[in-house]
Amino acid sequence: MEQHRLDAFQVIADPSRRQILQLLSKDNMTINSLADNFDMSRPAVSKHIKALYNAGFISIQDIGRERHCTLKQDGFNELQEWLAYYDAFWGSKLKKLGALLNDKS
Repeated sequence: MEQHRLDAFQVIADPSRRQILQLLSKDNMTINSLADNFDMSRPAVSKHIKALYNAGFISIQDIGRERHCTLKQDGFNELQEWLAYYDAFWGSKLKKLGALLNDKS
């Protein structure tokens, strides 16, 4: 059965996933230590972690009996590319508007 891959914006749309990313921005954490920060079951936290992993936001490394989560750049690159397009789009529009306003004065 093929799993539907969420895009980066679908992944970060969930507040719990954003909180996981925020926690991991401070330090690498085990899945159990991440779960301790939420008022939900460990399987529910694991589901969020799986979505972040599948979208390239985190990596998971087995060390002994623990699974350690670390932030990865890949998922953020997708967001950055999308934002960069619109940053350039609006920058161009604002330059044209500025030129038009300067011509009118």
